[in-house]
Amino acid sequence: MKPVLFGVALALLVSACATTTSPTGRRQMVGGVSQAELDQLGAQAFNETKQKEKVSSDGRQNGYVQCVVNALVAQLPPQYRGVRWETAVFVDAEPNAFALPGGKVGVNTGIFTVAKNQDQLAAVIGHEIGHVISRHHEERLTRQMGAQTGLAVLGALAGAAYGDGAAGTVNQLGGMTAQTAFLLPGSRTQESEADVVGQRLMAEAGFDPGQAVNLWQNMMAASGGRSPQWLSTHPDPANRIRELQRDAPALSGVYQQAQSAGRRPKCG
Repeated sequence: MKPVLFGVALALLVSACATTTSPTGRRQMVGGVSQAELDQLGAQAFNETKQKEKVSSDGRQNGYVQCVVNALVAQLPPQYRGVRWETAVFVDAEPNAFALPGGKVGVNTGIFTVAKNQDQLAAVIGHEIGHVISRHHEERLTRQMGAQTGLAVLGALAGAAYGDGAAGTVNQLGGMTAQTAFLLPGSRTQESEADVVGQRLMAEAGFDPGQAVNLWQNMMAASGGRSPQWLSTHPDPANRIRELQRDAPALSGVYQQAQSAGRRPKCG
């Protein structure tokens, strides 16, 4: 009986998902969680991080990060521009950053040791926002829901219709969202895609896309040529730098158009 129920649960989960296209044209499976639920989970993960980590009260650092975020967000599709984006700077030497559904951006103070100017900081944050607008968090959560069908959806089938089961699945996942769904690195495919989307976004916002190359070179130099822990699932560092170098010339026109249109961020 259990294999039959598992098959039914899996079929219901798949039926709730949809195949869509990412900003780079990649086909991806998402669904089973509404945008409101995603935003709620993003807010939960963000609040959990703020409770666990020391938040910087340095007004200059916070203003700097918010300025870069605002410039990038201004070039996002309408559904993301209408969100009030909240930022936080965490006192942590690890050069790390993240962005979450619902308009949440976190940056460690350690990032300032490798992001030497506003363009390089925009490369980091643009990459992270690239994950959000490429629906990577939803994609990962959809996969996790599939992997946990036996525990979550199957349990929901025992006492509720599937509509309630979807919410039940989200609730069961909620307690581990910050670490297992949103804040852990994505797949190498997602990371490469976020590089592409983020580099274009920074160019559209008026940041020099060539500085993305310098940023990752700084990152590798600071780690002695080794990939930092938070980049462990990213593409090979040398390959990613070559890809960013490859794409930068094609984006120079986008950057120049942004500059001509008056998009000249002055964040510091």
